[in-house]
Amino acid sequence: MVEEGAMRGLPRTYWYLWAGALVNRLGGFVFTFLALYLTQVRGYSVERAGMVVALYGAGSMGSGPVGGLLADRIGRRATMLLSMTLGAAAMLQLGFARTPTHIALSTLALGFFGDLYRPAVQATVADLVPAEDRTRAYGYLYWAINLGFAGAAVIAGLMANRNFTLLFIVDAATTLLFGVIVYLRVPETHPEPSARHSDLGALLVPFRDGIFMSFVALQFLLAVVFHQGSVALPLDLRAHGVAPRMYGMLIAINGVLIVLFQPIGIRAAQRFRRGTVLALGALLTGVGFWMTGLMTSVPLYALTIVVWTVGEIFFSAVGPTVVADLAPTRVRGGYQGTYQLAWGVSAFVAPALGSWVLGRFGAHTLWNGCLVVGSITALLHLAIAGARRKRLIAAGESAAREDGAGG
Repeated sequence: MVEEGAMRGLPRTYWYLWAGALVNRLGGFVFTFLALYLTQVRGYSVERAGMVVALYGAGSMGSGPVGGLLADRIGRRATMLLSMTLGAAAMLQLGFARTPTHIALSTLALGFFGDLYRPAVQATVADLVPAEDRTRAYGYLYWAINLGFAGAAVIAGLMANRNFTLLFIVDAATTLLFGVIVYLRVPETHPEPSARHSDLGALLVPFRDGIFMSFVALQFLLAVVFHQGSVALPLDLRAHGVAPRMYGMLIAINGVLIVLFQPIGIRAAQRFRRGTVLALGALLTGVGFWMTGLMTSVPLYALTIVVWTVGEIFFSAVGPTVVADLAPTRVRGGYQGTYQLAWGVSAFVAPALGSWVLGRFGAHTLWNGCLVVGSITALLHLAIAGARRKRLIAAGESAAREDGAGG
């Protein structure tokens, strides 16, 4: 399904989503600095802060399947609007929460409602963009998110030294603005309206797909490593004397590099099999975090961020594309929601596991573990790629698509 008047080969509606993602991420301060907020402003211990941040992951864990089901049943647009409205409300609740219970419940709600829109956005891209252009479309969408993140991390680092509450207010405002863009410019794209009223058993369809779930399991392992950047990394760097303002500058390297090199990475990814690209992304992610334990200065910490960012560039565009290829049209939202579930579970497990390992066994154990998990994930991605290629060929995928990206 491709609209007329496409811009640069991609539909106009896609670019409105792209702009909304950019705006939303320009205000995406809170999750990056939540662990520091809890330890510095609310006086939480490292382990306790990790458990609270894990509640965000618990909420996100539920938002994937529910958001995917809603995207297939009530529509992509309605799901996005619901998420933007309630996500902004949850963000404000967290910013003004003071009691431990209020903070915990607000974090849980933010994880659920704040991420409810993601399967709908990914399914909308699959509805709008032909298969041969999806890697480019998902890559540019991820590029927009990081274009916003590059500026947001620096701004948040400066704001955090003055007023943490302001971070929550601005984040909520940009979430609502994304909702306004969707309301005004993004129509419903569901290609099979009758499928919206299908049985709730459609929720289980992705879980019965062994080839798809093997891919999801490996992406979960990768995500556990990748999410160490949200809690363990800032806490370890702070223990080595890196202030929040400097951490903001360091983590902004991630966004800046993606802004500069994601388009190049997209072109590179389209030249190789997807299993190869995913394996390289997993390996570089594990190596980058492992290097953190070897470094002792800000420039060297910056180098580690460069390495795992290159890995992120590779896996970020290819992952959702694989999901879109494997998903039957009528349950695209459900497949994208299940894929998000893996990232949601990891966002729950990784902060708690990482902060626990960091507090009990030390940073070197944590970063060595990242190398092991990243390497194993890379090898397994190569091992399962063949089964995915055979399925795409059996489904009638073109040889050009298979050679350039399949598996």
